[in-house]
Amino acid sequence: MLATEPRRIDPVGWQARLSLGFEPIAGRTAVTRRTHHGPLYCQRPFYPERDGTCHLYVLHPPGGVVGGDELSVEVEARAGARVLVTTPAATKLYRCPGASSVVSNRLSVGSGAVLEWLPAETIAFGGTRARLTTTIALEPGARFLGWEITCLGRPAAGDAFASGVLEQRTELFVAGRPVVLERTLTEGGGALQRGAWGWGGRSVHGLFLVTLATSALVTELREGARAERPGSLFGVTTLGDVTVCRFLGDRAQDARDCLTQAWHIARRHLLEKPACAPRIWTT
Repeated sequence: MLATEPRRIDPVGWQARLSLGFEPIAGRTAVTRRTHHGPLYCQRPFYPERDGTCHLYVLHPPGGVVGGDELSVEVEARAGARVLVTTPAATKLYRCPGASSVVSNRLSVGSGAVLEWLPAETIAFGGTRARLTTTIALEPGARFLGWEITCLGRPAAGDAFASGVLEQRTELFVAGRPVVLERTLTEGGGALQRGAWGWGGRSVHGLFLVTLATSALVTELREGARAERPGSLFGVTTLGDVTVCRFLGDRAQDARDCLTQAWHIARRHLLEKPACAPRIWTT
């Protein structure tokens, strides 16, 4: 393990990296690579499931991202590994009057391996300038369940994201073939934020991907995962062998509740076992 004290390597912002590798050893998935530079860490792994699935929490002690910060997380689940990664708190993108901030996640899943990527929401404060990228690369036979939840501004605090720029990319490749390529560029107060074809005036968006696209899964997701609050929306569709779920609403908690329902359903279909929520979600 490479451990260095957090420091700014230039006057512009934090440069932080975390690289994690997982392999099945002696009946459970072990962390076989864990290196970091700057303020990105992880807690010791937990094993609450009988099949040895590794639950790991990624930590960013500063709590927020400002202009010039660059955060990079790399997760590699090698053949046969079973991994669930989450975070204990939301990622906050603060106002950036100058340089943009960059957050990138690179997720690699080997043949026969399972990765569940379930981070807390990302909150983009008004005035932020940020680029977020999540790239998922799956080998044949790999399985993936993962979500991204994004909040524009903080409506309860009077921040309606009237200014700022948020660029997001989510890319999923199977055996090198692109299956999901999604890019959004949201400008504060712009057409995408207001239009019915975009955010529709809402402030929270959730995207959930599952590498299974059976009619039984789609039907149960549509019947069992619901956006309960009036005005919120939840939809399910498929792209090839991937099921895509979307949430639109105005509360991060509503998005988490809805996508957690979807995760419970999808886990039973894809992994043939019940959901096992990370302990940190109840603390």
